[in-house]
Amino acid sequence: MAADVTAGFDDSVLPFAVPDLDVRGRVVRLGASIDTVLARHDYPEPVSRVLGEAAALTVLLGTALKFEGRFQLQTKSDGAIPMMVVDFTAPDNFRAVAHIDEAKLVEAVALDKLSTGDLLGEGHLAMTIDQGSATTRYQGIVPLTRQSLEEAAHQYFRQSEQIPTRVRLAVGTVTTGGRPHWRAGGILVQFMPHSPERLRAADIHPGDVPEGHEILAGNDPDGVSDDAWMEARSLVETVEDHELLDPTLASERLLYRLFHERGARVFEPVVVHEACRCSRERVLSMLRGFSPEDRRAMIADDGKLGVTCEFCSRRYSFEPSEVEQGVTSGL
Repeated sequence: MAADVTAGFDDSVLPFAVPDLDVRGRVVRLGASIDTVLARHDYPEPVSRVLGEAAALTVLLGTALKFEGRFQLQTKSDGAIPMMVVDFTAPDNFRAVAHIDEAKLVEAVALDKLSTGDLLGEGHLAMTIDQGSATTRYQGIVPLTRQSLEEAAHQYFRQSEQIPTRVRLAVGTVTTGGRPHWRAGGILVQFMPHSPERLRAADIHPGDVPEGHEILAGNDPDGVSDDAWMEARSLVETVEDHELLDPTLASERLLYRLFHERGARVFEPVVVHEACRCSRERVLSMLRGFSPEDRRAMIADDGKLGVTCEFCSRRYSFEPSEVEQGVTSGL
């Protein structure tokens, strides 16, 4: 890779491979797209940071889909952020929303417990792959036990995909034009050797050893002790937040810093967009699915049924007759 690559790859995912280390991966840089999502909702700063991490992780994983479909990350927990949902629609659209427990957030701020794990608390994280009505959805679930989203992703790959994986995520702001703009970034690397033998876990623990002797396991948390994987994992773990957020540091340049001694191949980037899936037709169909009593209860003082999309805040308004007409006609 050339070392003089210029910036300009915001809101994109760059796939790469390092053949010498038998790893592949992707780098995501989110600029205007994540700033639009977070500015629209005007979340408190700690909540914006956590949702930005979730969005970066979802885009990293969603852009790996090789078919038309959806990838969704959803958390449900007992913390100040009791729920987050990030939807990725292949090949390039995402949307995101978070729910807030105001009382718990005030308490977390007062106690200065604002890490991602603290704000999510305990619960679970679900990752769902949906290829459409013709196929069965796949869902992997991992427990949330006040760990980071990075570690939750590592757990997901250990138990669901059984692929040694390392993820680094970062979220922050850069001030331009007189106001701070949100940015998010991430890098994912996976060990994909040609020989399955290299994915075998190390030997079992040797048991008791004489006093004063150390067991030199040297194993990756995934249980794989392959030298190539341990080198790749170690390199990715050196990535700092500012390197993932710097708008003047292109993804190619970052990969050059990490893997120039081994040589990395980069592939065609995927440009991603913030886009909601809601539409007047979808909302109308949803309303027609409610009971007549529920629909009557939704009628506002102006005599109309109003629905606001929680993802994009778009407001939809319907005449009751418009909704009922579709119900009676069987639409």
